Amino acid sequence: MSQRPLIVICAVGLSPEHLGADTPRLSAVAESGFHRALTPALPAVTTTAQATMLTGTDPAVHGIVANGWYFRDLAEVWLWRQSEALMQAPPVWERIRERRPCTVLKHFWWYAMNSSADAFVTPRPAYHADGAKSPDCYAWPSTLKTQLEQAHGTFPLFNFWGPTANITSTRWVSDSFCTAWRAQKPDLALCYLPHLDYDLQRFGPSGPHLARNLRELDACCGTVLDLAGEHGCDVLVVSEYGIEAVNTGVPINRALREAGLLTVTRNATGELLDPGTSAAFAVADHQLAHVYCRDERSRERALEVLKRQGGIEAIYAGAERAQLGLNHPRSGELVAVAAAGAWFQYEYWLDPKAAPDFAHQVEIHKKPGYDPRELLFDPHGGKFRAARALLRKKLGLRYTMNPISLDPSLVRGSHGRAPSSPEQGPILIGSNPSWASHLGTTVHQRDIAGLIERICT
Repeated sequence: MSQRPLIVICAVGLSPEHLGADTPRLSAVAESGFHRALTPALPAVTTTAQATMLTGTDPAVHGIVANGWYFRDLAEVWLWRQSEALMQAPPVWERIRERRPCTVLKHFWWYAMNSSADAFVTPRPAYHADGAKSPDCYAWPSTLKTQLEQAHGTFPLFNFWGPTANITSTRWVSDSFCTAWRAQKPDLALCYLPHLDYDLQRFGPSGPHLARNLRELDACCGTVLDLAGEHGCDVLVVSEYGIEAVNTGVPINRALREAGLLTVTRNATGELLDPGTSAAFAVADHQLAHVYCRDERSRERALEVLKRQGGIEAIYAGAERAQLGLNHPRSGELVAVAAAGAWFQYEYWLDPKAAPDFAHQVEIHKKPGYDPRELLFDPHGGKFRAARALLRKKLGLRYTMNPISLDPSLVRGSHGRAPSSPEQGPILIGSNPSWASHLGTTVHQRDIAGLIERICT
């Protein structure tokens, strides 16, 4: 269609119902171009959605079955890995390159490391030998990181995730994207803006916080849109999921442990999930959980247990997982979908005194599942504990940053299941109205790769 540069903005959590007075820049693009509701891949989570949009395939093909899964050969659960080699289907730009040269900038979209893109930037903390963690990011070419830090300072990691996550990180990403784009001048550029993820999970998808959050996100999108206008770029805006209200957590692993299926090991840090010896355990990811079972007998027993567990809408066993596009070896033998208003907790210990030391920390790599409570300070002394830890850090003393609560009722928004209506799900916005002639009234996230390919060739 066009040889103009294309910028794809991923505005996390944006839904069709958000267009209006609080999103003037995005709404203007939707009005002059077009917009459609997006049907999400399942689970409706970041890495699955992005892999689906970039490859045009389901998780059963590209293999990104959640934000993390059980690596059977390691007998370990890993979330938030960063290598693009984990995607088992080629990204769209590799197909475009078969027809024309295409340079690519991947800015904070997931699976950015070891990428076939020409340039990429992704969060990458520095882990020190003494256990401390410093804000940082990874960029290729390496000179790009120097350019970004000289122009915008160090990437504000602690505003990207955790209880202090806010617009600061999204603004850094949008501003630095413009610097990276001008340095690389790519044919295809991807920019990830996560801001709506924070307060909509903390406080829910509606309420007095929503308008401010929409305006802040819209301003960051406006920064990218101004760049696009200045350089004659086409624009697509997509989102990964909508966020729905929740009021209860589902302790899926505790149910499996009480049934004698999940086992733990103990050390000085507390109780730890022992996947290799467990007959069944769950990797919880928002509103979907992969339940890994040792054998057929364990699967039948786990299915029986979970059918009695409240807060679960459906369980897909074996070949039934194909109904979700999740019939892949990385998936659990069972896939559980939460009921409306519920989300899956990762906890596996039964006695609060046995909780591991990372339970009260922002620790996305040690927890064997996603924990949205990391976005909130524990209302019972969380800020005080964080301030005390920071003081010890500044004094050069050992410290534990443990400001997180284990109360599931604090979480008010989640995602992962299919939206209750198209207006509350993800969205596609395009700057060129002619592109809409290739689309129906609703579009699946699988279709985004094909749309990018048509635009770029």
